Amino acid sequence: MRSMRMNVTQSPDDVELRPLSARSVVLSLLLGVHPPELPVRDLVRSVEPFGIAGSTLRAALSRMVTAGDLDRADGVYRLSERLLERQRRQDDAVHPRTRTWDGSWETVVVTATGRGPAERAELRAELSRLRLAELREGVWLRPANLRRPWPTHLTEVAQRFTARPEQPDRALAATLWPLDDWAHTAGALLAHVDRLTHPADRFATFAAIVRHLVTDPVLPDDLLPTPWPAPALRAAYTDYQREVTEALHREPTSMERLDEG
Repeated sequence: MRSMRMNVTQSPDDVELRPLSARSVVLSLLLGVHPPELPVRDLVRSVEPFGIAGSTLRAALSRMVTAGDLDRADGVYRLSERLLERQRRQDDAVHPRTRTWDGSWETVVVTATGRGPAERAELRAELSRLRLAELREGVWLRPANLRRPWPTHLTEVAQRFTARPEQPDRALAATLWPLDDWAHTAGALLAHVDRLTHPADRFATFAAIVRHLVTDPVLPDDLLPTPWPAPALRAAYTDYQREVTEALHREPTSMERLDEG
């Protein structure tokens, strides 16, 4: 039996590559396919390049079903309803929906009071996921160039409107988001992935790329430093996702069928 490859080598500066576990590999695979479900035989075959044994995988799958991460039916594992929202956020990060920007800024002012620390933290996290940035406590904004649904429950705790700040747009964007730092990390990821050949290293790096894309503010081009690496990062991930999907759907070899048995 092969020992599981838990650590990722060749980490670039300023790039966080998390160790691979059976759970993280399974989740990344399912988050990247549509519909988010795979039969156990495909999962066994897909994790083999990472040194994850079939027994290790099956134990992880059982724990994930118990924890509510996955649903299982007829030997097929599917993301639970709870994790489908995470997949939607990932899809939006890779393929954000935008519209022509007219110069207005989406502005959200938190009006609810009397909330505890946990509720305030969750609200802040949700507004950040909506790609808003906090100008000051309780005041969040961004250029109004995104097409995305607005959660109806937020109308109970905040007022939302559009405005045109007096401060120059580019300067305001630079105060709200660490754009140079974001671009630096994106460039490091792109440079790193070009040097990799080992499946585990590539997988971990593309997982880091997705996490980084989730934090992209998706600003209008006029407000971004140049060059801006987000399009190249999205293209690289899309190519890798296509590569993984094709591998998942290819027919297993005779030896792989024997291994599954």
